[in-house]
Amino acid sequence: MEMKELYNYFIQCDKVETDTRKDLTGSMYFALKGDNFNGNIFAEEALRKGAKFAVIEEAKYKISDKVFLVENVLSTLQNLAIYHRKQLGIPIIALTGSNGKTTTKELINAVLSQQFRCVATKGNLNNHIGVPLTLLSMTPDTEIGVVEMGANHPLEIEALCNIALPNYGYITNFGKVHLEGFGSFEGVIKAKTELYRHIKDHDQKVFVNTDDPLQVENAKGLNKITFCSKDSNYPITFLMANPYVSLQFDQTIIKSQLIGKYNYLNIATAVAVGRFFKVPILSIKEAIENYIPTNNRSQIIQKGSNKVILDAYNANPNSMEVAIENLAQLTDTRKIAILGDMFEIGEDSLKEHQNIVNLVQSNSIDAVLIGETFSNTTVSDPSIKRYKDFDQFKNGFDLNKIRESTILIKASRGMALEKVLDLL
Repeated sequence: MEMKELYNYFIQCDKVETDTRKDLTGSMYFALKGDNFNGNIFAEEALRKGAKFAVIEEAKYKISDKVFLVENVLSTLQNLAIYHRKQLGIPIIALTGSNGKTTTKELINAVLSQQFRCVATKGNLNNHIGVPLTLLSMTPDTEIGVVEMGANHPLEIEALCNIALPNYGYITNFGKVHLEGFGSFEGVIKAKTELYRHIKDHDQKVFVNTDDPLQVENAKGLNKITFCSKDSNYPITFLMANPYVSLQFDQTIIKSQLIGKYNYLNIATAVAVGRFFKVPILSIKEAIENYIPTNNRSQIIQKGSNKVILDAYNANPNSMEVAIENLAQLTDTRKIAILGDMFEIGEDSLKEHQNIVNLVQSNSIDAVLIGETFSNTTVSDPSIKRYKDFDQFKNGFDLNKIRESTILIKASRGMALEKVLDLL
């Protein structure tokens, strides 16, 4: 089937779906296939549940003329997204980086939505499937798109750029994340800057935080929109983070509901993007001040007399470090860090976990360390407790003794450390 013909069927649908457990009414169903699942076998069920059409790659499941047989469903999904993106002809902002992608994306979306019909990546659908789905969720009414791009191996960002064809790019930062896939910190930089190379090759623009020397260095030779420093296009001043972040731009003070100085740059990015697209500063202020984080990302939750900083969505050495430093600078409170293992760090895993232990000890923070790797670190402070897994922690540590404290909960997603909340 020619892409133009498939596209004519696509525009008759209300949405694209890949999961028959969802509402399929009015959708085009793509039967994706993986090592442990085969969407082809659900094509008939998809039509029965309200899908207008189904796209499959196994001929035996072509049960009607509403089922389209293609060579490869995933590549067809991606190529349809490219075709659709070209028909839309709207500005697309692509962002990647080691930390802060999703929060930055949500803030940019909140700001731009004050003035534009904006569509942004939902949740963390930022991979080779999520990016096409994001693009295909955009309609002729959409005026601007924000596409988050994630990667844990080289050339993934390049592939996603070839699908999204961004007009603007932004890299939040470079950090020690997914080192197993990237091989080294230098490998992280090379992989993330695939976005910069795409932007340069297509004569587009990048947003650059000029307070970050690595961003400035790697963005040399690009068409830049700069922010943060005094000599940038959009100078933004950090005011405080105790615990909520406040900043100032153009005589306007913005008081967010985000904690930690590390969120300052996420907010500053949204301010700069908003002003570049001529969103009034008071509208930007309203959007940011009304934004409340969710999904275990820097949430503040009151549990009895304790204040919990829940940041258990993900963790790597850089994000763990800034979270601990933020906890250390809080005043007028007892501080406790409940930390879980960081995954996908590679051969330096034990070393990086030991660095976190050393940081906790140097800041005199009471800490509980959970996980196989943390349990193998060297601890000199007897007040720091270690447990090999969550069950050992649950049975060996009495959380009911904690009173009138600020508790940081942070770990990689696989640790599911938000379960601590149920024990408080």
